[in-house]
Amino acid sequence: MSQRDSLTYDVVIVGAGPSGLGCAIRLKQLALAQGTEISVCVLDKGAEVGAHILSGAVMEPRALQELFPDWAQRGAPLLTPVRHDQFLLLTERRSWSLPIPPSLHNQGNYIVSLGEVCQWLATQAETLGVEIYPGFAATELISTPDGVIQGVITGDAGRQHDGSPGPRFQPGMELRARQTVLAEGCRGSLTRQIVERFRLDQQSQPQTYGLGLKEIWEVTSPLHQPGTVTHSIGWPLDSSTYGGSWIYHLDERRISVGFVVGLDYSNPYLSPFEEFQRFKTHPAIRPLFEGGRRVAYGARALSEGGWQSIPRLSFPGGLLVGDAAGFLNVAKIKGSHTALKSGMLAAEALLPYLSTDTASECRTYEPQLRQSWIGEELHAVRNIRPGFQWGLWAGLVHAGLDSWLWKGKAPWTLRHHGPDHNQLQPARNARVIRYEKPDGKLTFDRASSVFLTQTSHAENQPDHLLLNEPELAINVNWADYDSPETRYCPAGVYELIREAGGTRPRLQINAANCIHCKTCDIKDPRQNIRWVPPEGGSGPLYPKL
Repeated sequence: MSQRDSLTYDVVIVGAGPSGLGCAIRLKQLALAQGTEISVCVLDKGAEVGAHILSGAVMEPRALQELFPDWAQRGAPLLTPVRHDQFLLLTERRSWSLPIPPSLHNQGNYIVSLGEVCQWLATQAETLGVEIYPGFAATELISTPDGVIQGVITGDAGRQHDGSPGPRFQPGMELRARQTVLAEGCRGSLTRQIVERFRLDQQSQPQTYGLGLKEIWEVTSPLHQPGTVTHSIGWPLDSSTYGGSWIYHLDERRISVGFVVGLDYSNPYLSPFEEFQRFKTHPAIRPLFEGGRRVAYGARALSEGGWQSIPRLSFPGGLLVGDAAGFLNVAKIKGSHTALKSGMLAAEALLPYLSTDTASECRTYEPQLRQSWIGEELHAVRNIRPGFQWGLWAGLVHAGLDSWLWKGKAPWTLRHHGPDHNQLQPARNARVIRYEKPDGKLTFDRASSVFLTQTSHAENQPDHLLLNEPELAINVNWADYDSPETRYCPAGVYELIREAGGTRPRLQINAANCIHCKTCDIKDPRQNIRWVPPEGGSGPLYPKL
């Protein structure tokens, strides 16, 4: 029998991103319109709302317009409208402008800090009566003997949205709910448990992922033009590796620059972080940053599987929303609008279930979502990402045909390549990639980059990066793949230590460096690394990203 303190809500939402906050706000709006009272609680593991939010980000305001038609009058931080689009193909020394795909036309969209948008959404939610508790990680699920989810258990640490300790809300509490909404974002720990427990992905293809790395720069270059949006493909990646860059010109002489590498890459010597640094040295890119100053850094995995990889969205007692379910439109390179809309649709479907005394399964949400404009968007671009498994050139040709000729209505649906962790080739068959040392002005190392994330973990807290079988780190990862975790981690968490006189190294896990990107949980070739939530409030602090 549990001795924990307990609170009960109608709905508990795990994650204060666009989908979780959108769901909370819409629930309160609907209840207010009906003259009913419902209690809604939102948890987030970040020290404050937005602390763990990272996105490019160009935001399409379509869902926000539906949620708050007066969002501009309310002061939503969508301040830099897109004025110019550019799409480049890069080789090592040259660049070519390509026709802009229909999905990358950004007129009417805004360059934003998604962390700031989430902070604004949190304020709107609290005005409506939503209780928001950042700094509290949901670490366990509460379920009945027959498997119905009835809420979550919080981990250690935590604070209220205004930064003060919660007087009635303490670590290690049971938060019971009629419905539990998982809005954890990509590769959430509870979402992974739920998908495995209820086999929600039985009828869908395996999810495929990318790793996105981002920096914010303050620049002096006359090339800076607020509202300019540039995307590129090609160099420095080879033609068999999926990925590309973005450069978004913000106001106040700031630039968001980032790089995405598909985690289905095969060469274990590839380092997404180093590829990002190398990208900035291209002759067409370098002049923009010369004389500038890097002020922020972060990294986060993203779900790229789209239509084919959407799992079943409901489970007994709750729902999946946002990137926890994988609603990123990879052709648009946008997911905040679909995440926000998914939370709104979930709220509309949930409301009738809140009048029952038990946590039943809301089965109406999925058909509503697939018939909404989210479903239309994702179905139309379903063949773009899997087409690149044939390589860059064939993928480009196919994407062009799919976008301009077939307009997303081809009478077939391509399959993805399979789980990303199965794609690595043994090191003995791979080309070793040599990267230049950073210059500390344009290119940087991981240690100085992690410093900019303001990452913090208490030294005495339990490990949150777990090895299911510790011996595999050397017997398989090192022996067969030359320890790819030392390269794919964008924060230098994994390090090989060689003892004097020893013939085999040991793996050291510097968990204090972890910026919660989840790449190791995704890419480890034997799925031996498991990411679980650390103490609430731990991790990076980058609300401006």
